[in-house]
Amino acid sequence: MTETILLVDDEPNVLSAYQRQFRHRYDIRTAQSGAEGLDILATHGPFAVVISDCRMPGMDGIEFLQRVRIMAPDTVRMMLTGNVDLETAIEAVNQGEILRFLTKPCPPDAFARALDAGLTQYRLIRAEKELLEQTLTGSLKALADVLALVNPEAFGRAARLKRYVKGLAEHLGLSDIWRFEIAASLSQIGCVVLSESILKKLNSGVPLTSAETQAFYQQTCTGADILANIPRMEEIAEIIAYQHKHYDGSGTPRDERKGEAIPLGARLLKVAFDFDALRMQDLPRSEAYERLQAQAAWYDPAILHALKVVFVPEQKFELVALALRELAPHMVLADNIYDQKGNLLVAKGQELTEWIVSRLQHIAGTRPIQEPIRVILPYEPDTDTTLGPKATGSMVEPVSTS
Repeated sequence: MTETILLVDDEPNVLSAYQRQFRHRYDIRTAQSGAEGLDILATHGPFAVVISDCRMPGMDGIEFLQRVRIMAPDTVRMMLTGNVDLETAIEAVNQGEILRFLTKPCPPDAFARALDAGLTQYRLIRAEKELLEQTLTGSLKALADVLALVNPEAFGRAARLKRYVKGLAEHLGLSDIWRFEIAASLSQIGCVVLSESILKKLNSGVPLTSAETQAFYQQTCTGADILANIPRMEEIAEIIAYQHKHYDGSGTPRDERKGEAIPLGARLLKVAFDFDALRMQDLPRSEAYERLQAQAAWYDPAILHALKVVFVPEQKFELVALALRELAPHMVLADNIYDQKGNLLVAKGQELTEWIVSRLQHIAGTRPIQEPIRVILPYEPDTDTTLGPKATGSMVEPVSTS
């Protein structure tokens, strides 16, 4: 992808001069005001570097770069001005977090060095973000898959929470949704310290005793402590620690945080977890939502509303009974999968992945697995097919999940 530079100055001659001098070396776009610059940033971004004049009518360079920082935090920001003073420089650095402060007239070689430094900084930022988003995300996914072998109940729940959190975040137009997906995927990691009896109660909606409830809430601290030891996972660890905190400040942890002071990812998880817990009791979506609405003070109102819009409208699915060989990625399990001895292999509600399907096929080569296996597919009454393979003679049951 071309690394484009945006130059903003209210003097057309300055813009034309830099374009003539550097058109063969850099991809430069120009704007003659802060407002025009923001429009270009929104419609033609991302930009690697943004350089703005300081003194411009309407919106000055300090305000402009401050808004650029909010709109495009990865973009490297610089300021160019003919009237520099210490107070202006300090304000520009503090509010716009600029990399360089250039003075007019800026010699071409000095301007080029500044652009090269800005492009280098942008590449470092992007490389670090790519490392975090891809390498770390892949590593954590592998960790979640391995832990699913140890505790299929808990990580089946985590898979369901991930789907809820992703849907809510997308509806709310949040950025960097991958962070919330990671938090949801690993939200139950502390459950490795819980007894099997507690996990079975949680998955079936059976109420916990006071001692079991305390143990369950304590496991979030365990999960947060595990992840806090991984570099750059502090934010994810905090989300997991606060996933059962109520929006009104009650709940755990017992501290002074409430409302928007609670991490956004934790607020998403709180709605998703409580909704999922009710759904695991086989409550219809509408009734589960009404239960949450009755305790509205516990939830971020915007997220609770998003839950209603995204997940509560009447939806129809088919319950399809398939043989093991017919399972495919992206199908959702309607029931637990057990081997013939009754050992739980994969929890209901979990979305199948290539890894899970491959693992089940491998297990079937060593010991029998209970079949048929019921999965949930979108119901399409106007067609003869669903979004997945169907066995000859498979049982199909149109059902409503509202």
